[in-house]
Amino acid sequence: MLFIARFTNKPERAALLSQHYPAHVEWLKQHESAILAAGALRTEPDATPVGGLWIIRADTKSEVEALFRTDPFWVQGLRQSYEILHWSNAFVGRTISL
Repeated sequence: MLFIARFTNKPERAALLSQHYPAHVEWLKQHESAILAAGALRTEPDATPVGGLWIIRADTKSEVEALFRTDPFWVQGLRQSYEILHWSNAFVGRTISL
């Protein structure tokens, strides 16, 4: 199954994002077989991230939740909240490079 995980960052901890970013990216690379796409969400291109969005392949929502709870951004308390949604690709069979 495919899922979307949408995260909201804690605004009061935004200054710590850059400190933990290298560990976060390394963690994402270690889990790229499940996390198909990941990136920051911003209100403007150069603004501080307000959250993140991932596309994940997993069997269950609880598997997705267990996965992201080991992400350094979550472990270090930079995330405020999350939402996990089932996702269906409207373009069945189409592949894209991001």
